Amino acid sequence: MKTDIVKLEQNAGAFSEKEEEYLRRAGKIIREGGLVAFPTETVYGLGGDALNRESSRKIYEAKGRPSDNPLIVHICRLEDINGIVSELPESAVRIAEAFWPGPLTMILPKSDRVPFETTGGLDTVAVRFPSHPAAQRLIAYGGGYIAAPSANLSGRPSPTTAEYVIQDMEGRIDMILDGGEVGIGLESTIVDLTVEPPQILRPGYVTQEMLCRVLGEVDTDVTILRDDSGHAPKAPGMKYRHYAPKGELVIVEGAPDRVAAYINSRTAEDGLRGERTGVIGTEESMERYHAHVVKCLGSRGDRDSIARNLYLVLRQMDDEKVTKIYSEGFAADGFGQAIMNRLLKAAGHRVVKV
Repeated sequence: MKTDIVKLEQNAGAFSEKEEEYLRRAGKIIREGGLVAFPTETVYGLGGDALNRESSRKIYEAKGRPSDNPLIVHICRLEDINGIVSELPESAVRIAEAFWPGPLTMILPKSDRVPFETTGGLDTVAVRFPSHPAAQRLIAYGGGYIAAPSANLSGRPSPTTAEYVIQDMEGRIDMILDGGEVGIGLESTIVDLTVEPPQILRPGYVTQEMLCRVLGEVDTDVTILRDDSGHAPKAPGMKYRHYAPKGELVIVEGAPDRVAAYINSRTAEDGLRGERTGVIGTEESMERYHAHVVKCLGSRGDRDSIARNLYLVLRQMDDEKVTKIYSEGFAADGFGQAIMNRLLKAAGHRVVKV
């Protein structure tokens, strides 16, 4: 399959006539059952017609994704949610008003219009209204309902630039819309509104504290920071190993001096065995490390920067053919919970405490 790659230079939604034509073409591909990768404010998505079971099957095939891992349905108008859910609780309206369009996904009872191929066999549907102008325009041109997981091969770090979409998806899908680097860099928060109290199934930029201010009590699924894959996933990212680089990743937690000493001892030993070693650190600690490749996520005082750089750094470790990677850990509160959730998944929950 030939993949058409087009560049969008849009500024805050002010698309040129040529870019509008690209988006119309992309929407036509979606409506005709094809697949298009596109930027969102979180990560790049791999889009197909959410109401077409064959399109959803194509998404699973292109990604190599297990078919019981649900897809998120993206909409571009708040009222369109009524077409794909069988019930819209008052809590959904409240958090939509607070956080949509934006990096929040809601789990709700699905309507009969949504095929089980899109929901991973579940009676619920995951719904999101992204804020990225190119995503909104594509959804509108594509018929209003686009199913879109991240645009990477299953298990790999989610792409935050089109470069890595091309690396994983060229030849597998019809079109890639290159909208440059995304803003947030981690997938949306997923909250299940079919239970009481509502429950966060995947942490993200919209934190538990933010949701509690709108809804009152909000729980967090106990498996978010644990290795527990014994149940069918209710949301993307819950069951299977995700976000993983090709090299083995280990997270090291403890006092900064102890972390640096442990990592340096391990990279020295690994290097003697012929491994190509890498370290993921922060501005506060970079000078302490010795390895073939040392990458900085940003300052510990700027979690937005750390989140935005995480997947990019994991991909760069692959680009530099690193086989053993050690990363500092992070406090698992607020937005830090989302960062640690992704790191733990990427590491297969390999953690050393020193």
